[in-house]
Amino acid sequence: MRIAVDAMGGDNAPDEIVSGALEAIELLDKDDEVVLVGPQSQLLSSFKKLRSRAGISIADAPDVIAMDEKPIEALRAKPKSSISVMAKMAKLGQVDAVISAGNTGACVAAFQMRMRNLEGVNRPGIAVVFPTFDGPVTICDVGANIACKPINLYQYAVMASVHSKNILGIESPRVGLMSIGKEDAKGNEAVKKARELLRNDPNLNFIGNIEGRDIFKGVCDVAICEGFVGNVILKLTEGLVGGLFKAIKHELMTEKLRLAMKFKPIMQRIYKKYDYNEYGGAPLIGINGTALICHGSSKSRTIKNAVLAAKKYHTEKINDKIVEYLANTSFQTSSQNEKI
Repeated sequence: MRIAVDAMGGDNAPDEIVSGALEAIELLDKDDEVVLVGPQSQLLSSFKKLRSRAGISIADAPDVIAMDEKPIEALRAKPKSSISVMAKMAKLGQVDAVISAGNTGACVAAFQMRMRNLEGVNRPGIAVVFPTFDGPVTICDVGANIACKPINLYQYAVMASVHSKNILGIESPRVGLMSIGKEDAKGNEAVKKARELLRNDPNLNFIGNIEGRDIFKGVCDVAICEGFVGNVILKLTEGLVGGLFKAIKHELMTEKLRLAMKFKPIMQRIYKKYDYNEYGGAPLIGINGTALICHGSSKSRTIKNAVLAAKKYHTEKINDKIVEYLANTSFQTSSQNEKI
């Protein structure tokens, strides 16, 4: 398997990205390969070991799309950017998976434009795994589609359930639809119509509406929402967790040093258990290929885990299972359903 990694994507590129790729190659099979996509001369001069390291190659991409650039404009202006080159390689079948911690909008646009959608899928979605006390919860979408139609939300439920079952090992994932209340009367029109689609599919373990607080209460295994809401949930949770750990650390440091040192290993275990870096990246599900989008602040450990996650996603044939599910369901997702 060949896995392309955007060497220039993210706040800590290229150092942390390259380090993560090197760590990952040690855990892959002998016939696997990681392809670093970026300016070849810069990567070779900065990382001498890339010249002779087995399992690692470089695909030259001299341009870089910055995190604050407008996605479509940047892709048009920089056809030789690492994101553009990587997406083209996937389209041509030169790599089996793509990974980037770069500009999310540019990644979504490039992957969708080059790799296209899976048969039967109207819009792809970004599926993020939230580690909670009661187990992992997959939230979809968190930013790929901010103006969802009911059919999009239904398909997110299908695709996220397939991911949850086959990647996380949850046999019958409980699906909750994010709303402003659990009652059927709550929610906008898209949510209400999506709820009917979800209820009418006997193969989905749909539990009804959920509220934001339910994600961390063990109520569901899959939470469905439009990208705008999902992105707000994602960023709010990141800030809250970071602030909470900071507050706990501050309180411990005000106590006696012996007490603070006693709690240090406990805090480290908790942080690791609920650290998103353990899951690597978020798959862009619904794309005709394997694509993972990582956090902009990704470190080497994040990239290493993303490479391993990409291999599992590809090996488990998640896309084939999604296509099969949609083909056998009574809800046909052809063009006439765009209005649903």
